[in-house]
Amino acid sequence: MSLFTRSRQLSDTTEGRAEPDDDTGTADPEGSTGTSEPQDDTGTADPEGSTGTADPQAGAATDSAQSATPAQRTPSGQSPTAKPGWFGWRRRYPRTARGASLGTTVLAGALVLFALLVPNRIERIEFASFVRIPAEGVLLAGLLLALPSKPRRVTAVVTGVFLGLITVLKFVDMGFYQILARPFDLVLDWILIENGTDFLRETFGRTGQVLAVTGVIVLFVALLVLTTLAVVRLTNLMVRHRPVAGRTVLILGTAWITCMTLGVQIGTVPVATKGNAEFLGNRVDQVRAGLADARVFEKQASVDAFAKTPPDQLLTGLRGKDVLFTFIESYGRVAIDDPAMAQQTDAVLKEGTGRLKAAGFESRSGWLQSPVTGAGSWLAHSTFLSGLWIKNQQRYRSLTTSDRMTLTNYFGKTGAWRTVGVVPGVRRAWPEGKYFGLDHIYDSEHLGYHGPYFSWTPVPDQFSMEAFERLEHGKKDREPIMAEIILASSHNPWSPIAHMIDWEDLGDGSVFHRIKKEGTNPTEVWKDPEKVRAEYRKAIEYSIRSLTEWVERYGDDDTVLVFLGDHQPVPTVTAGDTGKDVPVTIVAHDKKVLDRVADWGWTDGLKPAGNAPRWGMDTFRDRFMTAYGPRG
Repeated sequence: MSLFTRSRQLSDTTEGRAEPDDDTGTADPEGSTGTSEPQDDTGTADPEGSTGTADPQAGAATDSAQSATPAQRTPSGQSPTAKPGWFGWRRRYPRTARGASLGTTVLAGALVLFALLVPNRIERIEFASFVRIPAEGVLLAGLLLALPSKPRRVTAVVTGVFLGLITVLKFVDMGFYQILARPFDLVLDWILIENGTDFLRETFGRTGQVLAVTGVIVLFVALLVLTTLAVVRLTNLMVRHRPVAGRTVLILGTAWITCMTLGVQIGTVPVATKGNAEFLGNRVDQVRAGLADARVFEKQASVDAFAKTPPDQLLTGLRGKDVLFTFIESYGRVAIDDPAMAQQTDAVLKEGTGRLKAAGFESRSGWLQSPVTGAGSWLAHSTFLSGLWIKNQQRYRSLTTSDRMTLTNYFGKTGAWRTVGVVPGVRRAWPEGKYFGLDHIYDSEHLGYHGPYFSWTPVPDQFSMEAFERLEHGKKDREPIMAEIILASSHNPWSPIAHMIDWEDLGDGSVFHRIKKEGTNPTEVWKDPEKVRAEYRKAIEYSIRSLTEWVERYGDDDTVLVFLGDHQPVPTVTAGDTGKDVPVTIVAHDKKVLDRVADWGWTDGLKPAGNAPRWGMDTFRDRFMTAYGPRG
């Protein structure tokens, strides 16, 4: 090759800006075509257009180019003062440039390995999780080495974006497992994102909400970009060192097969993993199930044993009684069974049982299994009232737009009760409320409360019960009442919480300003799981006392109270227990009311025994209506 030919080739490449069809798919990053600057292993020099060939003429051309003047070494049309790298820093600091390049490559490899190996649950993250061999990584590396240049570039970019999306989904799963003890549902859970941002605003204020949402968006975009760049960089590195990369892929593939066959583990973690393939397979099955669930639910909702029952034959065993269905937020089995809480909770339940008995009331308790855990109270409420398993938002929407009758609807259908709702957790329009057939709904703005919020909780439970007495139950010459009451003081984050005061001192709720100042700071509490558990227990105790003291104070011969938890608290409190049991209790002054459920086998008192009957929450409606119907 002559010097003229070599110079002409360089000039044509520069003037035409033609991209070299090399294996890396990238042009010389230094912008130089005749330099003798050495390239490190992670650089981007043309692997096939190297001047260090066996061609003696090419070697002569290189020597000649190095000894030529700057004008001779610079391709036509290019400024002789052009410097390689960012403002020429690579030329001035070659060792630093090589170190930065090597460091960037190492970080790219670490990021890709992290994305491939990170579990989707926080409690599974350990050192052994990141020293495994991912089958997907080995196969991907082999595919990229086998592809031609242009398809390889496209595949690397698409793979990087896809890997970033999988990693984001794993992070979302971590959050869902921490709150709901289950993974994110790609079909049904998008509505919960809005609920989550509302919770942030109501708990930490508008500023906290904006900062959190902004941070999530920035991290999402950054992760997609970085994983894409990392995969592209590693692909270029493998191609530049194709023989070494090929041998490495072969060795890793053999090691994966061997470890999988022999079941090699580090502790309890298998060395050979196909976790991402299983992760995606589970998601595909989840999506299919979500899409088919609507048809399954429609068939279930069409069956109602009481749909054709005449109104005068409905709930005959409760005529003339005031029936209160009361949900205690996050009142789960953990509050009764967990050794760290059992003693204090047991004391409160025993005290409540004794005081109610002294006032002439008896009680029976059992267990119900909620469809949710950690959050999703409205799904539990609608399951309990409708007799259907409302496990996701799609079912909830289908239910509330259907003609399916709920307990509250059936009470209203008889014409023997005024039906009301006390829902202090509702702070904006609640169109679904019409579905439940309530004659009147009292939300947080209509209870007469002028005190402060307690984090998420708009109205303390004791005030909510007093407001119900003032607005409905305490009125003279009224008709019997059926009320759905939702007590919210035991809602996450359980800090600060109210405490019981003299009922005469409640007033308009202004007294709670002082009580809130005496409470704990949620930011400090949530730094320590044990503090969270302690505050949760106190919140449950407060809710139970608010309810039992109201019955003791205002209940009469015609009072029938059914109260239950809607779901278990978040895993921080349950210590990873994924059980969904919640206590349920019936309290009545009239012995005949409890006689009708004598065959249920429930435990005497407010505390259900460990072996008390355990039913699905969706079975309660029909059992209750059967017990209190003509044949009960």
